[in-house]
Amino acid sequence: MGDRFVVVPVDGGGGVADKEEQPASVVDPTTRLTGGELEEEDPVLEPQDPNAAVPILEYNREPNKYGDGVPKENSPFINNTDNDKSNSYDGTNMALFEEEMDSNPMVSSLLNKLANYTNLTQGAQEHEEADDDESSKKKAVKSPQMGTFMGVYLPCIQNILGVILFLRLTWIVGTAGILESLAIVGLCCSCTMLTAISMSAIATNGVVPAGGSYYMISRSLGPEFGGAVGLCFYLGTTFAGSMYILGTIEILLTYIVPKAAIFVSEKKEDEVDALLNNMRVYGTCCLTLMSVVVFVGVKYVNKLALVFLACVFLSILSIYAGVIKTIFEPPDFPVCMLGNRTLQNHNFDKCLKTEVIDNVTAATQLWNLFCDGPELNATCNDYFKKNDVTSIQGIPGLTSGVISENMWSAYGPLGMLDENKNLSSIEGVNSTQDILMPYVVNDIATFFTLLVGIYFPSVTGIMAGSNRSGDLRDAQRSIPVGTILAIFTTSIIYFSSVVLFGACIEGVLLRDKFGDSVKGNLVIGTLSWPSPWVIVIGSFFSCCGAGLQSLTGAPRLLQAIARDGIVPFLQVFGHGKANGEPTWALLLTAGICEIGILIASLDAVAPILSMFFLMCYLFVNLACAVQTLLRTPNWRPRFKYYHWTLSFLGMSLCLALMFISSWYYAIVAMAIAGCIYKYIEYRGAEKEWGDGIRGLSLNAARFALIRLEDAAPHTKNWRPQLLVLLNLDSDQAVKHPRLLSFTSQLKAGKGLTIVGNVLEGTFLTKETEAKRAEQNIKAAMSAERTKGFCHVVVSSNLRDGVSHLIQSAGLGGMKHNTVLMAWPGTWKQSNDPQSWRNFTETVRETTFAHQALLVAKNVDSFPTNQDRLGEGTIDVWWVVHDGGMLMLLPFLLRQHKVWRKCKMRIFTVAQMDDNSIQMKKDLQTFLYHLRLNAEVEVVEMHDNDISAFTYEKTLVMEQRSQMLKQMQLSKTEREREAQLIHDRNTASHASMNDKSEAGPERVHMTWTKEKLFTERGRNRECNSNVAVRDLFNMKPEWGSLNQTNVRRMHTAIKLNEVVVNKSQGAHLVLLNMPGPPKNRGGDENYMEFLEVLLEGLNRVLLVRGGGREVITIYS
Repeated sequence: MGDRFVVVPVDGGGGVADKEEQPASVVDPTTRLTGGELEEEDPVLEPQDPNAAVPILEYNREPNKYGDGVPKENSPFINNTDNDKSNSYDGTNMALFEEEMDSNPMVSSLLNKLANYTNLTQGAQEHEEADDDESSKKKAVKSPQMGTFMGVYLPCIQNILGVILFLRLTWIVGTAGILESLAIVGLCCSCTMLTAISMSAIATNGVVPAGGSYYMISRSLGPEFGGAVGLCFYLGTTFAGSMYILGTIEILLTYIVPKAAIFVSEKKEDEVDALLNNMRVYGTCCLTLMSVVVFVGVKYVNKLALVFLACVFLSILSIYAGVIKTIFEPPDFPVCMLGNRTLQNHNFDKCLKTEVIDNVTAATQLWNLFCDGPELNATCNDYFKKNDVTSIQGIPGLTSGVISENMWSAYGPLGMLDENKNLSSIEGVNSTQDILMPYVVNDIATFFTLLVGIYFPSVTGIMAGSNRSGDLRDAQRSIPVGTILAIFTTSIIYFSSVVLFGACIEGVLLRDKFGDSVKGNLVIGTLSWPSPWVIVIGSFFSCCGAGLQSLTGAPRLLQAIARDGIVPFLQVFGHGKANGEPTWALLLTAGICEIGILIASLDAVAPILSMFFLMCYLFVNLACAVQTLLRTPNWRPRFKYYHWTLSFLGMSLCLALMFISSWYYAIVAMAIAGCIYKYIEYRGAEKEWGDGIRGLSLNAARFALIRLEDAAPHTKNWRPQLLVLLNLDSDQAVKHPRLLSFTSQLKAGKGLTIVGNVLEGTFLTKETEAKRAEQNIKAAMSAERTKGFCHVVVSSNLRDGVSHLIQSAGLGGMKHNTVLMAWPGTWKQSNDPQSWRNFTETVRETTFAHQALLVAKNVDSFPTNQDRLGEGTIDVWWVVHDGGMLMLLPFLLRQHKVWRKCKMRIFTVAQMDDNSIQMKKDLQTFLYHLRLNAEVEVVEMHDNDISAFTYEKTLVMEQRSQMLKQMQLSKTEREREAQLIHDRNTASHASMNDKSEAGPERVHMTWTKEKLFTERGRNRECNSNVAVRDLFNMKPEWGSLNQTNVRRMHTAIKLNEVVVNKSQGAHLVLLNMPGPPKNRGGDENYMEFLEVLLEGLNRVLLVRGGGREVITIYS
């Protein structure tokens, strides 16, 4: 085990401040090496006693000693050292590749093995900068003095108890029955209690400024989740304002001043539409008035909060008082029944069909509602004639035993009659007219999940305490205690209300949503003591206060989100009046609130805000669970009574309630949150808040990296993971940005991309330049849409720096397998031979590291990401097989829109002994099995005699190389020497031309490329008998040339001639890159060979495989 801890005595001397400015990775000059262990003065910790030595526990880890860990492919093509290659490279055409023929066979020998395709292997600053800026502008405020009761408990009570309790709870109990109502209340209260536990843990894990749940979620789950859920919470609060305003108007028009209605229905079937239109008109007026009040004087809203809270408490006390009174003296609220059907008691006073007046039987007002006229022989409704009229007590009292009748549900469709099953009834002949009669009917279809959505808003409001954390004397203690106590109190109220309503009130009256059977009284008001008006007035002011609170809180929440800067298009809403009031946010809030007003139905608006609140609570639970499971060092809540299982249970319950309430609303709410999340991720400001999602990502990345390191990727999963070697100019600007463009076109955002650069010097002196270089590279990557990582290395020389990058870039299984670099186009003009030596050493190191190499020539002429190449070709020259990279790269490029219209052409070279026709057939079959569409052409290169031009080029190359090796020339001397060699070369060309014209016709010697092209058609016959010694006789120094160099130059010239002839007009040419010579003395000659090979071509990508198969025919 390589881990060990060493106790090092640290001198408490000075210099701490200076050392803190040094990079962490630099060893201090005072570092001492003792017994093989590293001892250094601690740059951070300063002992209290400056003379005391403080023992520091130092961590020392030995480097892990791993091999490359890449299993070799068992392939007949790569690293195959059998002797079946025979004489495939005996000639002079392929001499440039001869040293690698043992590992990279000729394509012709490869295709010979493709007769049986089964030979192919299957696997062939950190926290809040904005807050710091704003803190200097804030005025000093008085220290907070609010305690748990006034600061958390009462605000939560006020926000939780509200409109649903007064207007809908009796109807929910009557419709769902006591048992299912208790289930609804239990589900919703359990959800909020579990959320409160999670919220308490988050709220006590440090200071929670204004913003409440938004702040907690965003700092725990990151800006994307925080913004998405914060906006959902804002929308929920805004629609809550709509719901409270609609509740206010419903109480006003239904129970206080019904005659104030503007729209009055002539027919019974139009009553619902008339009510909704009245709600829209009065709701809009009320919204406007409340918005003006909030805009003008929000301080008055806060001062009236206690008044509204008092109304809520008085109303609840009057309910309990009324329940107790029913034991002794039930209130008199008779309900008139026709058969077993409940009648609307608006237009008649007596529950009688007829009455005797002065010994004369006369029709009553009820008779006139069901019959054509007051005459006793008038035509009447059939059901009216067959059934009697009875009157039952609407509130029989707590001891009446009615609780047993209200235990079970009575769901029904729209228009279902409100019936008492205990009364007898005779059905009429024609029931189609029942809907027009004055019966109490369902105004909406009822079912369990609908009631859950309608009820849930009555348990929201648990965030009121955490929103006021800045005003609390001890927020760490007050928030958990006050919130949980408030939920516990309201839960008792709700549970007891469900049972008491079911035990005191007749079922038909409970199901009468608007109190039509008791002359339009509020149903819950009939139970209250001393008067129904206590509940009516109390609930009216309660709804008004809750609406004002929503219109006050929602704009501030939006302002907090806007000022965080994570949603760019919302930044305008961060501004406000001089005193900070969010004017623009208030306007937007009022506009969104108006949408809820136009919906007009309290029952339709309630599920909408339920969705947004449930989503908010879901992410509060998720935040707590993630932080707990990750065990982040900063997760130290003072509230200890939480557990990740409770948070997950709360999260699951929230998700279940969302889909139970309304699956389509749930999908819409999640889609809205998802769109906001992706928008913030794409366009939002980058924030580092130390959130849990980042920690979760790190854990997931660590797990994935460990899994990746277990085995090398299968051939089917292989894709180029690029290390891009960039060059920078003296100003640290990127020299070849098109290299990044090509990277993004090749990768299309998939896989790994590391953009590397090396600075010469030491890290101590080059730290600033390294940071600037990294910033410039990242800016270039962003401009070219290259997704990846930047890695700038400072090294004593470029050679070592590039070696370090090739060896150490990446982490674990996420390491590069391909190096991409630009061709050093100015290597000949450079006075420093190190420029081309670095290049050849990079080629060697990638080969030794089993990494592929891509070298782009004329990279500045490559297309940008905005270009769209038209009809053209990507030409692949497949000379030797080195793993299939040449096949794979064009396919990957053509996935990008820049290269999509280009066609792929594959050229391969046939030797004298090869059957070119069979090679073409085999190659077409191979491409068919690879599922690649490409044109195939086999180019024949016969063993021609080596031309004089080849000898002359080789002579000039060797002379220049030898002179540079023997002499340490100055800059001017090198230029003079190069000019001398050039003049000598020109003179020798002229003399050779003269001798060529005077010599025999059968000898054609060429010294220019143009003459080579004209000679190509006839040189096979006329040069067949040229003797090499004749050439040596004409220029004796040719005889001393290295024949290996001559043959390689011949290969470069002939191959270049063929490639230029076939592919000069191609958009891109991909060509096998021959490896450097094993003898380092010939590196400059190697550069000359490559220069000749690439001459006359515009866009070229030299490709060198990494020693493994990267493409397979298998599925």
